[in-house]
Amino acid sequence: MQSTDFVVARNDLQQCKIIETQLPDAGSLPDDALLVKVTRFALTANNITYAVLGDQLKYWQLFPAPKEFGNIPVWGFGEVIASKHPGIAAGETLFGYFPMATYLVIEAADVSKRGLRDGAAHRQGVAPVYNAYARVSGNPAFAGRQGDYQALLRPLFMLSFLVDDFLAENDDYGAKRVMLSSASSKTAFGLAHLLHARGVKVIGLTSAGNTAFVKSLGCYDEVVTYDHVTSIPADSPVAFVDMAGNSDLRERLHRHFGDQMKYSGQVGLTHRGVSPDEPQLPGAKPTWFFAPDQIRKRAKEWGPGGVDIRFGAAWSGFAPKLDRWLDVTEGRGPAAVQAAYLDTLNGRVPPNLGHILSLS
Repeated sequence: MQSTDFVVARNDLQQCKIIETQLPDAGSLPDDALLVKVTRFALTANNITYAVLGDQLKYWQLFPAPKEFGNIPVWGFGEVIASKHPGIAAGETLFGYFPMATYLVIEAADVSKRGLRDGAAHRQGVAPVYNAYARVSGNPAFAGRQGDYQALLRPLFMLSFLVDDFLAENDDYGAKRVMLSSASSKTAFGLAHLLHARGVKVIGLTSAGNTAFVKSLGCYDEVVTYDHVTSIPADSPVAFVDMAGNSDLRERLHRHFGDQMKYSGQVGLTHRGVSPDEPQLPGAKPTWFFAPDQIRKRAKEWGPGGVDIRFGAAWSGFAPKLDRWLDVTEGRGPAAVQAAYLDTLNGRVPPNLGHILSLS
């Protein structure tokens, strides 16, 4: 059978096309394999980061594509339409990492009541979360609009959760205020929600065009545009969580706050304006926050299920706000996927909009 795939040129992300790939028919699947129809997936700026870092972090190897092209991984849902694994029935719904395609063959391994792993050889050597699928049939938290929120925000909110946990564990490095760049981004406002909930003063840094949206969220104590960041008083300790990855902004903040800059963590690349020759800056040395390290640390300290339990509690406090914060738009078919991709790539998606897509 054939799958319809959306692929992009690795060296020029503006170039994209639809291709057809050949997959085994249901009757010729190998033992323990599943044929899964990709029913819907989310597309956010986070997926563009996957493409930008596709070679360095092995994202391109997860879902093979023709030479010099790549299939960008997305979070979403699939329906098992044929199964050669005795513990998984056709009709089951899976949530996890999928290609931008109509079908995927999964080599089911480590099957449990809660989930499974794709054991395909080309999918090894990456963080385990990228090969894990949750079995979510009948789970209301993954159904309908709640399911859309899971696809759009669950992976991003996990990052928000881990950054908040890291800061709390370190007593916020003594900072009285935490500044978040790219404050309208989904990871940033998830983190702002968590910081605000534990009484930390949160300052959102954003563009003039996104100021009204960021203020409307209600989880930022103060909102400052990028051209006015040096107006923030520098008389008490601050921490900076950088979602934007813009070297000029980081340098201006460090020079303004000096020794009052107690923590400077780089989390995202939404602006992708990083200089290879960054100068020595006053205050805390900028460091990358690496989420897998924090997960491994907490999994060891909190024991089996500890991360999931705490994350679930955090998500339950966050999800109810999403009806007010997000407008979900659905698109079906290759033309809709291409339009949403190019809009996301070129920064044309308003911060309150979430794309849920399907190629079929």
